[in-house]
Amino acid sequence: MLIHLNDVLSCEEKTVSRTIDLEMDSFDSSLGSFPFIKKEPVELTITNLGTEKLKLEASAKLTVAIPCDRCLEEVEIPLRLAISREVDMKQTAEGRIDDLDEADFIIGYNLDVDKLVYSEILVNWPMKTLCRKDCKGICKKCGTNLNHGSCGCDTAELDPRMAVIAEIFKNCN
Repeated sequence: MLIHLNDVLSCEEKTVSRTIDLEMDSFDSSLGSFPFIKKEPVELTITNLGTEKLKLEASAKLTVAIPCDRCLEEVEIPLRLAISREVDMKQTAEGRIDDLDEADFIIGYNLDVDKLVYSEILVNWPMKTLCRKDCKGICKKCGTNLNHGSCGCDTAELDPRMAVIAEIFKNCN
């Protein structure tokens, strides 16, 4: 959702607070598409600090469905986002990028709330997701989820240097 910033920029020390529903229903990235199980509206406060500088403060609560890194079952991960950014509206988009202030959520004099939340989710994305600490994962041979029981596959891994000797013992039986 786009919010016009002209109203806030018109008067120094002006503060605008809004509750905004997110338009996106999932987090889509190069890792895949992860649906939101729950999403609460974003609480946004925009404050004019003077000399065309804005302070953006926002909070959001989301629950995302992410597959377990070991067994691939969906895990509901709560994300609590607390956003606080200062934006210099005098700078051009290129100037912000040069200053490493990758504020792609500001388009002209409009604030794209979905892009702001997206970039914050990206920063807060969990490094590893497990359904439980002792997750056993899946069988390397048949793909059975080992948390539900054993699959019966031969899981013995022999040293490849001993493959010739293992073949001899197979032929003896």
